Amino acid sequence: MRALDIIAESIRVGFVHPTTVKNTLIEAENEGGLSAVRRIERQLSLGTNALRERQHPHTALAQTWLSASRAYLITQAERKHAV
Repeated sequence: MRALDIIAESIRVGFVHPTTVKNTLIEAENEGGLSAVRRIERQLSLGTNALRERQHPHTALAQTWLSASRAYLITQAERKHAV
């Protein structure tokens, strides 16, 4: 999945632009629906915990991706519920 590659690269370098985060999540949904975003959220949850245990210097960025994916899922669920 291209989104996971983008996320991994941004965590590796320690930086991501907010627009990249939003566009990556939108692209993931366009390619695989909300289930793809849920898979990303699950991978980020597991990965963030692993990074935290290893005291990786970019754990905060992984947490940012995780929070963004959760916020995206909540927002999309609310939008679909409102329709």
